[in-house]
Amino acid sequence: MNIQRKKNYAKNNDTITYGINSVRESLRADNVNVLFVLERMARHELVDLADKKGVETKFVDAGYLDKLAGGNHHQGFVAKTKSYSTYSLDDLISSVKGKKYPLFLILDGIEDPHNLGAILRSCDAFGVDGVIMKKRGEVPLNGTVARVSTGAINYVKVATVANLTQAAETLKKNGFWIVSSDGEATKSYDEIDYKCPIGLVVGSEGFGISRLLLEHSDFVIKIPMVGHVNSLNASVSAAILISQISLARK
Repeated sequence: MNIQRKKNYAKNNDTITYGINSVRESLRADNVNVLFVLERMARHELVDLADKKGVETKFVDAGYLDKLAGGNHHQGFVAKTKSYSTYSLDDLISSVKGKKYPLFLILDGIEDPHNLGAILRSCDAFGVDGVIMKKRGEVPLNGTVARVSTGAINYVKVATVANLTQAAETLKKNGFWIVSSDGEATKSYDEIDYKCPIGLVVGSEGFGISRLLLEHSDFVIKIPMVGHVNSLNASVSAAILISQISLARK
């Protein structure tokens, strides 16, 4: 084990991942370049895992880790990781060729990294085949997203596109049905036959799905609500809808 102090903190263009679960999954996915560990955690299982993976480990004090993680809660572990990979839409479509009922999640206007992280965690849990986002105007794949996703960011394929409406049309040409979630819809989310290739669209809590994307959807559905609040955040909506699709396909 290499015990030393590093003179300079990570540069702005470094990808920083922090927190035990997200660092563990990054190590398992062979995505870590250097691991920084709080000195008193030298006997932790992640140190052993890093050794097995041939990852350089540096033991540092709490102040160093705090600065490296930008003040975020790191639980004693920060990793300098490779940039999280994104795919093209063609890559995603090619990856599901031959699959009976593929499912892609299309995100419109997700700006909160905590929402995106939670969404990726649900996607991994239910086996969603990929996530499609805009190249601009959406939260990037970063350390906060990685931590909230508990490492799912390493396993869920994310494609970035210039235009979501065009992406939806491309999916439709490849046999997908586009299903959008909107609170003003008249059809309930449990009234749809999901036994087909699906592109599920979820928008932001504040602005919802763009009008043009709704117009290009084959179905617009809502999650019926009987309580006093009139909306759910994007990550909760996505989890409910993905779960419903999963159950409906059994």
